[in-house]
Amino acid sequence: MLLLAAWLHNIDPYAVMLWRDGPIRWYGLSYILGFAIAYAVIRRVTKVGISTLKPEQVGDLIVTLALGVVLGGRLGYCVFYGPSLFTQFDDTFPYWGVFKLNQGGMASHGGMIGGIVACFYFGWRHKQPVPFLLDLFAFGAPLGLFFGRIANFINGELFGRLCDPAFPLAVKFPQEMNEWGTPAIPWTDAMGEHLQRAVDLLPKPIHGWRSSGQQIDAVISAIQEGNQQVARIIEPVLTARHPSQLYEAVLEGLVVFAVLVFLWRKPRRPLVIGGWFAISYGIVRIIGEQFRTPDAQIINQEFQTWGVTRGQLLSVLLLLAGVVIVAFFGSRKTEKMGSWRRQRLEH
Repeated sequence: MLLLAAWLHNIDPYAVMLWRDGPIRWYGLSYILGFAIAYAVIRRVTKVGISTLKPEQVGDLIVTLALGVVLGGRLGYCVFYGPSLFTQFDDTFPYWGVFKLNQGGMASHGGMIGGIVACFYFGWRHKQPVPFLLDLFAFGAPLGLFFGRIANFINGELFGRLCDPAFPLAVKFPQEMNEWGTPAIPWTDAMGEHLQRAVDLLPKPIHGWRSSGQQIDAVISAIQEGNQQVARIIEPVLTARHPSQLYEAVLEGLVVFAVLVFLWRKPRRPLVIGGWFAISYGIVRIIGEQFRTPDAQIINQEFQTWGVTRGQLLSVLLLLAGVVIVAFFGSRKTEKMGSWRRQRLEH
């Protein structure tokens, strides 16, 4: 009987590397692609739906949203998942933990807050109705989330919980070595033995590095560069996991977008689409978190106490907010707006 084995994740996170650690990562390209698609779908609504925003203003809106989402996403991660980053300073660029995007990355809930703030700013500056801008933001967001989650998978970050190695989608992520010795993955003698054997195969300068973190980074890089000897040594001490990033890409990206496409077949009262985004995203995020490893630095907090993750708690709040928004704004006697289907002749 042939048994399937978990695939060892060895994807290079750099789309283009002209020098070490640069210059173009798939993660950055995913953001560019996400905002480009958001531009396309929002422009579609402004051209064929009922809209106060002109198609030629969509570019300015996207730039404003991009700034809000990126700033909000990073600050949101620091606030929700890594407050210690605010007090981390060292002598290596970019010097402040908040600016070191490789430490934790972004938080989707923070990105949503940043996008909401951006809509309020754009509405004030351009005299546009904020509820309708929030609907446009909600409609453009899911496909951006889709590509962001794909980039998470490429980076080997935010990986899933343990699963049977014979599970057809099982993946072993070398990046889990960064969590060896934490409450999430307690250290074992086997880890140390295999790490040392892998390090012995690397170029000599690494032996002078005192930091085990530097050694682990070098081992991960060797695997991504196709070093089969290192891969064979490390693979036995890695655990098979769900590729939760791909699950979330489908749920948060494709499923949520499908819900909004269905609802916005015809114009809706302003903020109804935004409310349904909050509801649908909250539901699928709660589901997706069942397969995702809780963040190592907070695993002994609410996850151990209540059995829920920080992402699920935030999503419950988002879900409840969405229900209130749909109930309140859906019953208001206001002009219906939007739709991705043609409602009027183009000028």
